[in-house]
Amino acid sequence: MEIVGERVLGAPIEVVWRGLFDPEVLKQCIPGGEEVSMTGEGSYAIRMTTAIGPMKARMSGKLNILDSVPPESCTLSFEGNGGAIGFAKGSSTVVLTAEGDATRLNYAAQTQISGKLAQLGSRLIDGVAKKLSTEFFDRFESAVAGPAPVEAAGGAGPDVESGAAQGWLKRNLARISQS
Repeated sequence: MEIVGERVLGAPIEVVWRGLFDPEVLKQCIPGGEEVSMTGEGSYAIRMTTAIGPMKARMSGKLNILDSVPPESCTLSFEGNGGAIGFAKGSSTVVLTAEGDATRLNYAAQTQISGKLAQLGSRLIDGVAKKLSTEFFDRFESAVAGPAPVEAAGGAGPDVESGAAQGWLKRNLARISQS
């Protein structure tokens, strides 16, 4: 199965690049993410729980960063084991392009699954994979660029004066910028 996508993120390329490899950002962005920890330079251990059709799986896996060209591109190699439910492995190419104060993120991922997961059928698996991908990048966009503006009924724009919004933005930008 292949998933291809593109996002324009409202953050500079350096912030997006650091966010891609920050274990805390990844943990909050991976749907069902329970743990993301560095195991070495460019290597991570991941644990997550996900539901695929009628099956719920707790997956443990590895993520390795290969062919890194900071802050422009990299290849992510991943594999996960859900025990009796099955196994997944694959790779994803990520390309970042600066567009002023924003960053265009293009990705192409190839995944292979086996075990009970593979028996669910490609339509269901493809649908879940696309949903998880969309959720990940929605969360990632919020993590690196802040929450999307919400227009008030009168068209006044976001309430950037709220203490909660400012606190969230300061915490996340400071953490990512210092990485």
